[in-house]
Amino acid sequence: MNNYTQIGIWAGVFAAVFLVLWFTGNLVKLRNYVIETREELRKCTWPSWDELRGSTVLVVLSIFLLGAFTYVIDQVIFFLVTQMVKI
Repeated sequence: MNNYTQIGIWAGVFAAVFLVLWFTGNLVKLRNYVIETREELRKCTWPSWDELRGSTVLVVLSIFLLGAFTYVIDQVIFFLVTQMVKI
C-alpha cells in the first residue's frame, strides 16, 4: 500500500468514528466534558517552580532512603537466614 491509501483508510476510520459519535449524541457529551474539565483546571492552584523543585527533591530523597532501608533489611534477613540454615 502506498501512503495515500493509508491516509485514505485512516481518514475513513476517523470519519466513521466521528459520524457514530455525532449520531449517538456522544460528541456533544465529549465537548461538554472537555469544556467542564478546562473550567475546573482553571480553578486549580498550581505550585510555583520553587515549590515544585522542593517537592521533587523531597520525593527523590525519600525514594533513595526507602531503597537504602530496603537494601539493609534485605541484607540482614539474608544473613539471618544463612545463619539459620547452617545450624
